[in-house]
Amino acid sequence: MKKLFFFILLIPNILIAQIDKSDWINGFADGCTSITVGKLASSDGSVYTSHTDDSHRTRSNILIEPNRTHKDDATVEMFKRGRCDTTKMPTYSYIKVGEIPQLKNTYGYINSAYPCINEKQLAIGESTFGGRPELVSSIGLIDCERLCQLMLERCSTARQAITTAGELLAEYGWIDEGECLTIADKNEVWHLEIVGPGKDKKGAIWVAQRVPDNHVSVNANASTIKEVDVDDLDHFMFSDNLFSVALENNWWKEGETFRFCYVYAPETRTSIAARRREWRVFDLLAPSLKLDPNAENYPFSVKPDKPVTLEDLIAVFKDQYEGTDFDMRKTLLVPDKEGKMVISPLANPQMPYDMTKMLRLNGGWGELGERTISRWYTMYATIIQCRNFLPDEIGGLVWLALDNVASSVYVPVYGCVTDLPAEYKTCGRETGFSRKAAWWAFNRLGTLSAHRWGDMQHDLDEVWVPFQKEMISNQKDIETQALELLKSNKKKCIKFLTDYSNQKCSEAVEKAWDLGDHLWTKYDELW
Repeated sequence: MKKLFFFILLIPNILIAQIDKSDWINGFADGCTSITVGKLASSDGSVYTSHTDDSHRTRSNILIEPNRTHKDDATVEMFKRGRCDTTKMPTYSYIKVGEIPQLKNTYGYINSAYPCINEKQLAIGESTFGGRPELVSSIGLIDCERLCQLMLERCSTARQAITTAGELLAEYGWIDEGECLTIADKNEVWHLEIVGPGKDKKGAIWVAQRVPDNHVSVNANASTIKEVDVDDLDHFMFSDNLFSVALENNWWKEGETFRFCYVYAPETRTSIAARRREWRVFDLLAPSLKLDPNAENYPFSVKPDKPVTLEDLIAVFKDQYEGTDFDMRKTLLVPDKEGKMVISPLANPQMPYDMTKMLRLNGGWGELGERTISRWYTMYATIIQCRNFLPDEIGGLVWLALDNVASSVYVPVYGCVTDLPAEYKTCGRETGFSRKAAWWAFNRLGTLSAHRWGDMQHDLDEVWVPFQKEMISNQKDIETQALELLKSNKKKCIKFLTDYSNQKCSEAVEKAWDLGDHLWTKYDELW
């Protein structure tokens, strides 16, 4: 009976895995969160972008693509994502829609589901916001994943990437929903928001806004760019059709205030799932602003109260609204040994949709569409540092976590690495449960810990907190050694950083398996 009950607890997670990332279920935004930090807003001068790939279908494996020299007639294949339900778990199929000419020389990059950084410290985060459905076009070749790849293969700065994206989209066309790409280099970070040109049209409508160097910003599945200063080209870039399409469709009239988010993605500003995350990120990093958690709009970016550290960003991404009015566990109370009512150890901030519906029906948590920053269906997450005070081989650093970051750990992967452990290159969605796929070590751990979170989170912290601290504190020594090697031998430097990144990745996977076994054993009689 105990094993049957445990299986029943798992059923909501199994069922909800059938839902696609791009679906909006009862107002729930299933998509990703990206936080950006300017170089004067960070504690060490790093420029940050980031991404939680909150998805029920994207692949879990991470690959390394080297720099290449191509033949003169080489092309790049373009694909469109579709649903695939023939593998062990639901994933995406990739349908070829065409080819575009390849450049002679391309940069190497880390090929996550949304390619995230190249060897020149150009880095990208992502967050889907949808936009007006009538803007989506099937006449074109480039989707979001492919655009990330093309920018990283061809560009070395954020401005170059945005310009290149605009040129490619105008020529070959955008075939995706509204997307925000948060594009960083070692000096600045931009938010690029893209929507389609309209049904049966080729091209795209887009605008990009730079985050001031002393500010932080966030995109959480809603368009956030508002007024566009066409004379301030240091902070804004945009497509030629930005205003004309709005005029043609009567979404805006000359003389009115033009706000991109309300013109091209108005429904996103009504999403409580998006707005609440925007508030929470700003409230954690700039609490002195005392922003209203129920506001419809927040500033595009804000100045943090203190310089933002890597540890700050890790904490924000692990956040589940603890201690706020929006903590979903707040009404799930039981008496403790002294009779005081406390949050039940079974109360789970990773509750899937049917369970949160029950909370609402019983006068519990939040509004329809509420969600936390960390999510149990995250496939992988990145926090990326780009640093102008270090050579490219060392300066570009991806902190990579697999599965739900609340129960996972971020490991350092340098942008120059030439390989990753075999487990990281194996897609767990295709294999089904497998010890050969790193993602499953963390997915199993997250699933186990969710069922008695009030107790098990402390077991997680006993392992992950010191390990995370150790890896962060190691960086100064590791990078000092890498700098010395780089002076005399670039290949040895890259091998050193590859070996170190691989070592920490493998250690994290081993700890995740061991920790899962520990939880299974320690709490076996408490299911």
